[in-house]
Amino acid sequence: MSTDKEPATCPFDFSDGLEFDPALADLMGRDAPARVRLPYGDAEAWVFTGFDDVKRVTSDPRLSRAAIIGHDYPRLTPEPIVSPESINVMDPPQSSRVRQLAAQAFTQQRADEMRPRIVRLADSLLDAMEEHGPPADLVETLADTLPQHTVMDLLGVPREDWAQMQDWVRRLLVVGTGTKEAAVAAKADLTAYFGELVQQRQKSPGDDLISLMAEARDGDDCLSDRELAVTALTLALSGQDTATCQISNIAYLLLTRPELADHLRNRPEDVTGVLNEMLRYIPFRNGVGIPRLALEDVELGGAQIRAGDFVHVSYLAANRDPERYPDPHVIDTDRPSRPHMTFGWGGHRCIAVPLAMAELEVAVGRLLERFPGLRLAIPPEDVRWDTETIRRFPLELPVAW
Repeated sequence: MSTDKEPATCPFDFSDGLEFDPALADLMGRDAPARVRLPYGDAEAWVFTGFDDVKRVTSDPRLSRAAIIGHDYPRLTPEPIVSPESINVMDPPQSSRVRQLAAQAFTQQRADEMRPRIVRLADSLLDAMEEHGPPADLVETLADTLPQHTVMDLLGVPREDWAQMQDWVRRLLVVGTGTKEAAVAAKADLTAYFGELVQQRQKSPGDDLISLMAEARDGDDCLSDRELAVTALTLALSGQDTATCQISNIAYLLLTRPELADHLRNRPEDVTGVLNEMLRYIPFRNGVGIPRLALEDVELGGAQIRAGDFVHVSYLAANRDPERYPDPHVIDTDRPSRPHMTFGWGGHRCIAVPLAMAELEVAVGRLLERFPGLRLAIPPEDVRWDTETIRRFPLELPVAW
């Protein structure tokens, strides 16, 4: 790489509640982007943390996601989570084509049409919680179950396969030594499963997302069966992973900061804006995600990046950039609306954002409306947090009402 300084070793394994990772805070406080060494991969990487720098990295065609395939690239998990054919490791124009076709199933209109199904699923889970009576675990009852049920229902996965699907996803996201073989097997099983499901939907279409994506057209162009299977797998992973973490984390904030819950009960019309502010604030995962590879020498943000260097960005750090968000470590329910990076940015921003927001709005709205006296049944300091995966979320939230 282009500097003689030793790279910082960054395991990015901090998991103290929703506190911000000190390692990321250290990188944010530096005058220029830093080089780091991550737990896995045979190379170092640059890390960009400022909002504007992250925007530049994610939109610069000289920094390629597709080029990382075939490399033992720097990452946090033993086995790369992303499939080589995934839209997450495509570059334009290929990624633009797939996104344009797949996004036809995720318009705001489609999300609005899906909302009643999400409401029914959420209410059935909250009915069971009410019948069970306090105390109840909100993670098990709602945060874990609603995203899993929603994405599998919308993808048309048969209910008898849901438990197996959840197990495959969990094994793929685990970090630490001794887990790579299980993760490799889980990825292969998921890929094969969705390949078979696509074949079934091509023969017998329904009202599920796979059928909708299969019907999507741009002139004569459409998604191939392989593209459909990999896109469905990507949605299954992100739909369960991100939404599960975020519902749990948002619920934790509402339970430990009652002024936020009171605000939403008194002004339910603010739900979208307040949720976006919490999404900006929450460090929902560890450190960094999928890197890019420099195709040529690039000068960016004060860093001299050489061809062949790996480049990471931190959306978490960009969301806390004080130049974009004054008092960034504060949840300000009246903060002026400015797009955040929790769902990514640019050509790799999540195509399913309308669906994800519908799910979060339903989960939070129905919970607050149906359980006005909801409270945490244990001291906040006794809440246990996930330490086995790259995600950040409470393992359980015992509640009473």
